[in-house]
Amino acid sequence: MGLSFIFKKLALVAVTLTLAATSVAAQTQPGCESSCGNISIPYPFGTGDGCNISSNFFITCNTTFNPPKAFLTTSNIEILDISLDGYLRISESIGYDCYNEVGRTLYFDIWLQLSKFPISHTRNKFTAIGCDTYAHVKDYLGDTYSTGCLTFCDNITNVVKGSCSGIGCCQTAIPKGVRSYHVTFDSSNNHSNVLSFNPCSYGFVAEDGAYNFSISDLYDENFSDKEFPMILDWTIGNQTCAEAKMDQENYACKENSDCIDPENGPGYLCKCLDGFQGNPYLSQGCQDINECDTLKPCNGTCNNAPGSYNCSCPDGFEGDGLRNGTGCSPKVVMLHRQSFSIAVVALGIGVGVLFSLLCLSWVYMGLRQRKLTAEKSENLQQNGGMLMREQLPKRAEMLTT
Repeated sequence: MGLSFIFKKLALVAVTLTLAATSVAAQTQPGCESSCGNISIPYPFGTGDGCNISSNFFITCNTTFNPPKAFLTTSNIEILDISLDGYLRISESIGYDCYNEVGRTLYFDIWLQLSKFPISHTRNKFTAIGCDTYAHVKDYLGDTYSTGCLTFCDNITNVVKGSCSGIGCCQTAIPKGVRSYHVTFDSSNNHSNVLSFNPCSYGFVAEDGAYNFSISDLYDENFSDKEFPMILDWTIGNQTCAEAKMDQENYACKENSDCIDPENGPGYLCKCLDGFQGNPYLSQGCQDINECDTLKPCNGTCNNAPGSYNCSCPDGFEGDGLRNGTGCSPKVVMLHRQSFSIAVVALGIGVGVLFSLLCLSWVYMGLRQRKLTAEKSENLQQNGGMLMREQLPKRAEMLTT
């Protein structure tokens, strides 16, 4: 099986899982609309009475558009996407400051104020475009934060495509916890030195990566009509997880889920436990993932369990049963080892028995030899004494004669 085929299968599984997760995640309260046009609206957001957790999560579905468009509460903030991971993607206009030979011709100082959801400081950037540009972004109320970008370029040949390091384009971060901003502009020479290729300054807050600087943006007459996505963070209430769990009557996280303290609070988020997927804000919204069917992780037998799974091998096989692990293999090697062990034990016993027999033989032969020696000695003593008694009288007779 080729690698390309395997990669295609893995990609298909990933897409299937993503679609399944999206389908489950876009759950609403019973009897509520699950979408507005092309936008899925999962609880705690909703479009009608009892469909949203609070007024801050109310979605206006404007059907005069084709397809219908979703707006945050009763504002003109268009929603592009709602994620249960705790963020909203909205569409936002850009500010601009334009000139000709006489002077300023157009000026739009964009502003935004939110009642509940802060602008994500990790997912957005403030961008300024121009060659005689000072773009300033500060709190709408004017007393919380202030930052900006300064960008100059005398010649369009100095500008680098895709670069926002300060020559023609500049980017900076948004402070944490911001719920409003006001973008204003200024110019040192009213663009008089760069009118031929850059009559306008632009400034906007947008999702990081959503905008890619192009040199043509400096002189594009229609650039001011563009809109870019921006990310808002959302949370439930104003309590921390520890505080929310003590208030079980209003606690938003349902079964098989857990509470998360977000980075851009106050408030908290809910998330399905590992091995579950769905909407953690709905009762029975987090459903068990049957990894045996979706992932097919086992080389042997797969047994699904709530929030998990385990693999096992059939009788006569060994291993962890995992497709990406040791898998399952016959216990052939083990049988050879057992046979070898039995042979070694048998040989050891045989050698031991033979050695014991030899030892016994040596002992027996030694005892027998000792017995023969003793008998010979005894016979010698007996026979030698009798012979000596016979010889003494004969020696005496010889002496007397």
